[in-house]
Amino acid sequence: MGEAKRRKELGLMPVTFPVEVRAVNGEVTLTGGPDDPAVRERLLEGLRSALPGGATWERGYRQLHLMMDRGAGPVATPEDLAAIPVPPQRRLTGDLVLNARSTPEDVLPLGEGASLRVRTSETSHDGETWEPLSLPDDGMEHLLRHPLARERGSLLGTLTAEHWREGRIDLDAEPPEALLESLEEVVREWHGEGDEWWARHLDLLETEGVEDAPPRAFRVRLDLHGLPLLPSPANQPHAVVGGGEEALAVYLTPLAYTLGGEDWLPYSDVEEGALESSNFGDLLTQMLDVQTVPVTVWADGRVEWPEGDVPEEQAERVRGDLRSATGAGDPAAWAEWTRTLLAETFVDEAPGLSERGDLPAVQGVRLDLPTDSLTDPDDPAQYFIESEVTFDGQTWRDLYAEELPEELREGGAGGAAN
Repeated sequence: MGEAKRRKELGLMPVTFPVEVRAVNGEVTLTGGPDDPAVRERLLEGLRSALPGGATWERGYRQLHLMMDRGAGPVATPEDLAAIPVPPQRRLTGDLVLNARSTPEDVLPLGEGASLRVRTSETSHDGETWEPLSLPDDGMEHLLRHPLARERGSLLGTLTAEHWREGRIDLDAEPPEALLESLEEVVREWHGEGDEWWARHLDLLETEGVEDAPPRAFRVRLDLHGLPLLPSPANQPHAVVGGGEEALAVYLTPLAYTLGGEDWLPYSDVEEGALESSNFGDLLTQMLDVQTVPVTVWADGRVEWPEGDVPEEQAERVRGDLRSATGAGDPAAWAEWTRTLLAETFVDEAPGLSERGDLPAVQGVRLDLPTDSLTDPDDPAQYFIESEVTFDGQTWRDLYAEELPEELREGGAGGAAN
């Protein structure tokens, strides 16, 4: 309680603002959000990094264009891909979260506890007609069927690195000085240290008869390519170094290891370039959103959303489905559902939450319901995502911030127990 009060007085508690972000030819504007000029400038810097322009945006948009199966003509050659017109303007709406202790994976991270939870994402060629970015269920299939989705960029160079357990990295050729530190960091991150070092070796060895000690050094090949013309899981690099037009895609291939420092033993059956990377997921997080309807469900059974967001012919069914899924209108069912929601959301911050008998009653829950689910007769509980709760019907607590609300702290402000 004391720590929460101190953080609140210092302005460190999570706070949420509805905002609109526009990106036009590299320039980013923010409508809504905090008034402090220094904070706004910091947020704009984060948005500029999260919404890159230039060649990065062009590659990303053309990739999504194919995933969404847009366009009338075939795209079979690099020339066809380059001919896809790229809209210069982007518009995003969503919730700006400040002072969060951690950042969920499904948001745009903006640095220093700030993030943007995107609700809608649109593009425009003229600033008047806007087209939503929405990925269909078979979007990945559309992408991977394309012949360019498996092609890497042009090969620009190859290096071999020997990484020793004490930290030294020996390269068989000297890369440009500007890239040396970045390439060494790629190798360090790939092999890890301590338990990670040993686990990497076991993963690559894939045999039951392993040595009793981890290797003294790894040998790995680094293939340096230009960025893929059409990024996909089939050609994604392990890492990207450099920036702008000078960026390079790095593909790693483990070659061998040594136990004593003299004899090298080769790894076998390692598929070239088949190494994990988060680049593709990061790109989709930045470019895509799921079109949703913001819904508020109240303990007394009321279910509300902005006028016109749900077709009238679906409204009665959706309200009934959400009441059934949440227990709204049934005190016992609602209490059980909200208690489970709080316990699962804050399991790390308060592991014993579900066992406590002093929890305040939840008066309302805000959730996001994907528009695609409005016509789906299946249980809506498998679609919607809870975002906020209120214990007094006025003050809303953000579930995404992973910050234990003051009302749930032992001895904190609370009402009647669920």
